[in-house]
Amino acid sequence: MSSDKSVFSRRSLLRVFAAGAIVAAPTYSNAFSLLRGAGDIRRVNMVSGRSGESINAIYWVDGQYIPEVCAEISHFMRDLRADQAIQMNPHNFDIIAATHHLLDTTEPYNLLSGYRTPQTNAMLRSESRGVAKNSLHIKGMAADMRLKSRSVPQIQRAAEACAAGGVGHYMRSNFVHMDCGPVRTWAG
Repeated sequence: MSSDKSVFSRRSLLRVFAAGAIVAAPTYSNAFSLLRGAGDIRRVNMVSGRSGESINAIYWVDGQYIPEVCAEISHFMRDLRADQAIQMNPHNFDIIAATHHLLDTTEPYNLLSGYRTPQTNAMLRSESRGVAKNSLHIKGMAADMRLKSRSVPQIQRAAEACAAGGVGHYMRSNFVHMDCGPVRTWAG
């Protein structure tokens, strides 16, 4: 995977071309509804300060996830401490994409944490009381993100507008946790 190029497989390119002239969908009050529309294209755009890698990938075209691209995003979101990856839940990609769309920015998200092995989670938990014992990071269902151009409250409000999972905001550490678990909010 290139560190600064969009991720396109031959199959995903064919799907993009087959999709024809797709017009951007209007913004709805519930961002998750926006992403459920037929004929849309979904994209994630992230960088990792730890690895120096970036990913800007279309992972959904015309009502279908693109398995090869979802696998590349999952690898990007791997536990860098253990260099291990699992298949991330693509619904988390949907929340990330919807929130990014609502924030109306081209700046890529800075991924702080995606998947965590149980060992990494236990180590982080021993260092901080803000790490959940049964974190959804362990299940590949969560991401901690930040943007330079948007505040924590702005990202938090956009993620909450999705009404699609958990949203935790961490003002002191300057990031927002987004997951595809039960809908809930908290401050860290």
